[in-house]
Amino acid sequence: MKYFKYFEFAYIAFAVFFIIEAIRIWAENESRAYLYLFFSVLAIFMFFFKRRFRKRIENKTKNKK
Repeated sequence: MKYFKYFEFAYIAFAVFFIIEAIRIWAENESRAYLYLFFSVLAIFMFFFKRRFRKRIENKTKNKK
């Protein structure tokens, strides 16, 4: 279960990457920048979703013991 915690933070790393890319190409291609911003929002959503799901599973396993 330790590995799932690290994968959660990978979503945050991807979100930061997509935000930086969106800022970098905003002047060149605004539609692509919006796409990167969408992916960053999606990555942040996935971080919180996975975190909630992992904590729910951890609580179930603790209650079984």
